Amino acid sequence: MKHPLETLLTAAGVLLMAFLSCLLLPAPTLGLPLAKKLVATFHLLDLSQLYTLLYCLWFLALGAIEYAVIRFVWRRWFSLAERDSRPR
Repeated sequence: MKHPLETLLTAAGVLLMAFLSCLLLPAPTLGLPLAKKLVATFHLLDLSQLYTLLYCLWFLALGAIEYAVIRFVWRRWFSLAERDSRPR
């Protein structure tokens, strides 16, 4: 039987890994003309608001990519569920 908090711990682990990846893989930097154009396009107050949104999106994107990769690796090579269901 699975532990009741296993799903929560898995999601928290993935978010923690994404946070660490954000520290290791910095978000892309925008040039000043492009940043000012984006601030005007999205009606933001200043560049700090733009970069806050950029870092949040970067964090979510890395978390989603890492979740997909880790889930694929786990199911492909480490999951015992498929091995137990095969006929012997």
